[in-house]
Amino acid sequence: MAKKRPQTKGNQGSKGKQPQLKDGEVPVVGAREPCPCGSGRRYKACHGRAAAHAVTELVQRPFEGLPGECDWVALRELVPAATVELTLKEEVREALQNKGGGGRREGLPEGVPSVTLATVLPMAWPALRRDDGSVLLGLQNDTSSGDISRDLADTLQRALTTEPGQPVPGRRAVSGDGPRLQELLDEKSAFEPVVHPGFEFWVPDAENTTPEVSASLERANAAAIPTVKLSGVDAAYWCETPEKNHLRWVMPHPEEQLLDALARLHAAGASSLGEGTRLVGSFRAHGLTVPVWDLPSGMGAKDIEQPAAEFASRLATALAATEPLTPEERRARGGLTNRQVTLS
Repeated sequence: MAKKRPQTKGNQGSKGKQPQLKDGEVPVVGAREPCPCGSGRRYKACHGRAAAHAVTELVQRPFEGLPGECDWVALRELVPAATVELTLKEEVREALQNKGGGGRREGLPEGVPSVTLATVLPMAWPALRRDDGSVLLGLQNDTSSGDISRDLADTLQRALTTEPGQPVPGRRAVSGDGPRLQELLDEKSAFEPVVHPGFEFWVPDAENTTPEVSASLERANAAAIPTVKLSGVDAAYWCETPEKNHLRWVMPHPEEQLLDALARLHAAGASSLGEGTRLVGSFRAHGLTVPVWDLPSGMGAKDIEQPAAEFASRLATALAATEPLTPEERRARGGLTNRQVTLS
């Protein structure tokens, strides 16, 4: 075992003369290792403090400001298999213009025929650069910081410059000053999810798929719950389970205002979506509230379209009400609050 070098005044003096790195130049190292900035302190007691804070600080609404925020939440928490075509901002495309060759589609850098958000990718990969240069970005992965948007942006940037045919690995820590999705994606482009019955979109060429990906595909398809996005209202998703069906509807309204409105409707007997349906509660996800209805097992997605549209009209009226809740409405609100669950 090598002997420790004695700490002499000369050693301490040379240590103090080490060049000091700027904050943006300090790499991430182990918590107990010397900080690379040259301060002489352990990383966790020096620049690691800011890094740890960036990792643990939770952003309550990570998708706020993106087109289709409610659908981002739904695809992150509710929908098994779905994809959305993404468009990069012009300045991001220009910065990547010289990265690779090949054809260029409007809204994308050269060598990248498409950028697609996917709920899940095979082998739980954070992202994948396909052989043709197209990018798949996985949404339902664990993230290393408290800001899902920043983590996804980091993965997307790495995917755009990864060699074609390669997955993008996870990263232990993401820089707290890196860009967020809101800085990379074109805010003028529509966010239009396509819900799939299974995960066959993973494998455009099934004959050349590896055994590992084929096994992952089989497991994912077996676990997928049939889900349909309603067309008449925003961010409402019907799903089928063995016991009963459900409608889960991600809503953009402030939580307190929405709960008051739901309580008014519930007390008035107007919170259901028709015979045999029942508003059973709600859950919080990424800063938004998601009311949930139980539906009869025979009620399909098409059957719920008209009742959902009619409920949306009733809800708009209830949201506009300003008078205090009645005692019955307060009781209804208490029941809804007691049945509320926080997912994220």
